[in-house]
Amino acid sequence: MRKKTIADLPSESLANKRALVRLDLNVPFDDTGAITDDTRIRASVPTIQYLLDRGARPVLLSHLGRPKGKPEPKYSLAAVAPRLSELLGRPVRFVDATDTDEAVAASKALGAGEVLLLQNTRFLPGEEKNDAELSRQLARLGDLYVNDAFGAAHRAHASTAGVAAHLRPAVAGLLMQKELDYLHGALATPKRPFVAILGGSKISGKIDVIRQLLPQVDALLIGGAMACTF
Repeated sequence: MRKKTIADLPSESLANKRALVRLDLNVPFDDTGAITDDTRIRASVPTIQYLLDRGARPVLLSHLGRPKGKPEPKYSLAAVAPRLSELLGRPVRFVDATDTDEAVAASKALGAGEVLLLQNTRFLPGEEKNDAELSRQLARLGDLYVNDAFGAAHRAHASTAGVAAHLRPAVAGLLMQKELDYLHGALATPKRPFVAILGGSKISGKIDVIRQLLPQVDALLIGGAMACTF
């Protein structure tokens, strides 16, 4: 399961380059709009910092919630930018655009040590359809592509699979590599008894995983809303 990561790229090849980074910043909020669990934001920091330390200019993409291909203010990533800024110890500029000339101009205007966060990719109707034209538009945002969104990597969306076909090099981030290494070790040489625990609500996205796991595990525990279906 070895994949090329940002650590495989020569440091000099990152200097002054726009690194288009797909993250998973899909965090929960309470009724007041406050983030209730910033685990995913904190998990994204090592990759962003790695790029900054080597002179790259990170341009960040992520989804948030399920806005169904149109803008919904409650799912705006603007609410994530302040917390990410705190964790990085530097300003994070937010632009309320993603596939527009404005977004491209903002990415090109980034200076050394600056970070840009763009609007929710799921505000775009072509995102979940892996629209080819949208993928090409997103590719204009960077000089290289980094996928660090392990939780969304199984979905063939424009900001994951689509853009990687148009932007090279396309590599994994540090979190992605960590998750892949752990997954490989757990599946290839598991300690017994080997128990898998699955949760979530969308069973359609879990069926293939369950079929792959069943021959390998000693027990499979299903929780979350998915348990009601079973």
